[in-house]
Order: sequence, then structure tokens, then C-alpha cells
Amino acid sequence: MKQDNKEYMENNLSCYLNEQSLISPLVETSLPIAPKIRLGILASGNGSNFEYIFKSIQNKQLNAEISILIVNNPNCLAIKKAIKYKIPYVIINHRDCNSRLEHDTLVTKKLKELSVELVVMAGWMRIAGEEIINSFKNRLINIHPSLLPSFKGVDAIQQAIDKRVTITGCTVHYVQKEVDSGSIIIQAAVPIKEEDSKETLKKRIQNMEHLILPMAIAKVAKNIRTSLKDNK
Repeated sequence: MKQDNKEYMENNLSCYLNEQSLISPLVETSLPIAPKIRLGILASGNGSNFEYIFKSIQNKQLNAEISILIVNNPNCLAIKKAIKYKIPYVIINHRDCNSRLEHDTLVTKKLKELSVELVVMAGWMRIAGEEIINSFKNRLINIHPSLLPSFKGVDAIQQAIDKRVTITGCTVHYVQKEVDSGSIIIQAAVPIKEEDSKETLKKRIQNMEHLILPMAIAKVAKNIRTSLKDNK
């Protein structure tokens, strides 16, 4: 009966139960997308999601290619991963810019130069401005460590702990002007255990981020390809 319930969830509710974590909707990452979707990844920190996107492509689980990694922090560890995997990267340090608009303009220009189709904010610790949002309408996505619309903004994991909720998670959503408020693409729910610290909970949430971000990319890429086909 347990297996029947799992099959029912996967086949009829488009969700997935994995180690007590729930993903919805369940998306097939290996859907044929021709030609491969060209990705631009924006990162500021460790680059773990960036690395898992690359591994999903390398393992032929995701039909995409990373055209560029853009970082705003010259010390971020994502750079080392880009060098390791021989992925082109560029540092556009926001501290070298006179305004947020100037920085967004430089980032947008680089993405357009490389004909990037889908922009993924993977640990990008900058608020996206109208320049990049308007340039990549419905083609700019972000991953956030909470079940939006709960716990928007910074330190979402600590917010969830402070509020003593029993379930949190992560969300991939389209980016719009209001922070963490764009349409939801996919979510994963993660239970909070009594013994959890911020770090143990963060690790479990990140594990789910690594699963759902390639799914979200596949889903949005399919929409982009379908839209282009319909407009021909």
C-alpha cells in the first residue's frame, strides 16, 4: 500500500517524497530541449548550486549549457568551481560601480553578449534591478531557502527557526521587482527537527535546492522553447 501511495503521488499529484521532504511539482529534467538552453549563472558565495547545475548537465540529466558564470564577489568560492570545470566566468564587482543601475547594466550587457537565454540567480546576494528584470522577462529565476511567500529576504532559515515553524524548505521562483515575490516554479518542503541547528537545517535545505533547481531550469527552458516555437 505504501508503494501504491508513492506511485499515486508521483503520477497524479506531481510531487515526490524523498527522505521526508516533499517536492512539488515533480519535473522531468531530461526532457529534450533543442537546441540546448544557454544559461547564465549569477553567484556570490560557495557556488554549490552552480556546481550541481553543472553536474546535472555533465550527467546528461539536464539538456543545457552554461555560457557564463558571473560573480560580484572576487573572493567567492564559485570561481574555483568554474576554474575546476573549465567554465567561463567574469567578475563584475558591485563595489567598483557607482550605482546599482551601473552594476546591473554591466551584468545585463555581458549576458546579452553571450546570447544567454535563461539567467539563474544561484546564491546571488544582490537585489535584481529593473534593467536585468526587464531584459530577461520570464527568463530570470532565483532560488530562495524558504517556502515562499513565508520568510522573504535575508536569513530566511533563521527566520523559520525563530518563528518555531515545523516545516520550511526552498523555492525556485521568477524574479520581479519586489523581493522574493515572483511566481513560484517549484518548491521543496523540509521538516524542522527539534534538534536542528541553523547549520544542520541549512544543509538539508541545500540538499533539496540541488534537486529542484535543475528541475526548475528544465521547466522554464521548455517554456522558453515552446514560446519561441509558437511565435514563429
